[in-house]
Amino acid sequence: MIAAFYKPYGVICQFTALAGHRTLSEFGLPKTIYPCGRLDTDSEGLLILTDNGIIQARLSDPKFKQVKTYWVQVERVPDEQSLALLRHGIKLNDGLTRPAEARLLTAEPDLPPRDPPIRQRKNIPTAWIELAITEGRNRQVRRMTAAVGHPTLRLLRAKIGRVSLSGLEPGKWRAVEREELGL
Repeated sequence: MIAAFYKPYGVICQFTALAGHRTLSEFGLPKTIYPCGRLDTDSEGLLILTDNGIIQARLSDPKFKQVKTYWVQVERVPDEQSLALLRHGIKLNDGLTRPAEARLLTAEPDLPPRDPPIRQRKNIPTAWIELAITEGRNRQVRRMTAAVGHPTLRLLRAKIGRVSLSGLEPGKWRAVEREELGL
């Protein structure tokens, strides 16, 4: 069994209760599947779950270089130099990141409102970038955007490999065929 789930903001990527946090158990997911990787509580978007250990390893182990695409709302509008830094790799406290694909989105993605909404500042504009990485370090995207001077305000994983959020709403899931994963 493989499932694509649209993880809402504020939900932890586990089924067992943790004080004060919503969990995967409230969304009707089969109890026999487990997340392939994680999204932190403050992030939203695509999470793949499976009961197949080989698929889980192929999707979550960085040695397989599975592309994960994020839409990131950041403070201020990144210039080409900031995007180039993201593309070439950023030195973080745990080492240099792999090169990424990074581009400024010309329009805000069509997303449901976040609850709670992000903080807004009158004098600081925001922008959306699309960032595709092949790693999954702890809070990596947030650390990368901060390192180039554009702190993350909202983070959504839009795609893992060929599987996307298309047709899903927050808190909903659908079955995925192995062929769709492209593994």
